[in-house]
Amino acid sequence: MYRFLLSRQWVLLTLVSLAMIPCLIWLGFWQLGRHEQRVERNELIARSLAADPVPMSELTSAGGAPDPDDRYRPVTATGVYDTDAEVVVRQRSGPDGAVGYYVLTPLVQADGTGVVVNRGFVPAGNDYTRVPDVAAPPAGEVTVTGRLMADESTGTTGIRDREGLPDGMVMMIDSQERAGVTGLPMLGGYLELTETSPAPADPEEQPELLPEPDHTGIGSHFAYALQWWLFAGGVPVGWFLLLRREVQDIRSGRGGKAAAAPARAGESVGAASA
Repeated sequence: MYRFLLSRQWVLLTLVSLAMIPCLIWLGFWQLGRHEQRVERNELIARSLAADPVPMSELTSAGGAPDPDDRYRPVTATGVYDTDAEVVVRQRSGPDGAVGYYVLTPLVQADGTGVVVNRGFVPAGNDYTRVPDVAAPPAGEVTVTGRLMADESTGTTGIRDREGLPDGMVMMIDSQERAGVTGLPMLGGYLELTETSPAPADPEEQPELLPEPDHTGIGSHFAYALQWWLFAGGVPVGWFLLLRREVQDIRSGRGGKAAAAPARAGESVGAASA
């Protein structure tokens, strides 16, 4: 009865089912890994944001890079803004979802090292080939406080650096790229501004400060993992149900033939008697 399992159709169905099961299980573990990464990131952000501010120079150095575990830590820096070296970063989203630019202004410290300060977001104008008007930062010596962030790269952002950009525009925040352009030794990473002392005279005109990164949501990765594993469990169940239906069809077909045979025999006997 089960010789049909050797048919081309059933051999292909069985092979596909056997191949799908490990693939679906792998997809479930991949989503579980994404979930665990999100949980670890949230814990890192929460732990870092709760720490006391320290000078940025304690967590990074000129030409170096901050430790990944120190990301989002509150840091401070004191110096004078170099507005001549200010640039904007293209294709960024503001707190309300609008498209525009981040404003990068180096802060020159007393020891001659610089700190790339992301002063916040400004919306894009109608002309994307022109640097938008940005309010000047406070003049003179200031102390800035913000979140320590890692330099961006094509690998971390997926953004490709582009040549031929208008003067004063860049695609990514890279302290060493800024050091090469300005000739100023920059501390690795950058400072995402949250507070300035003394405060600017025109706070409403300044770039819009960026909000804290979300560290409460965990996304749907865990639910997706369960979904893939349910699919993996459903494959053999579906295969068995198809097998059972095939067997039932074969049995019902044989039963119909068996019932038809006596009927034909009876008809023959009746015809002979007549």
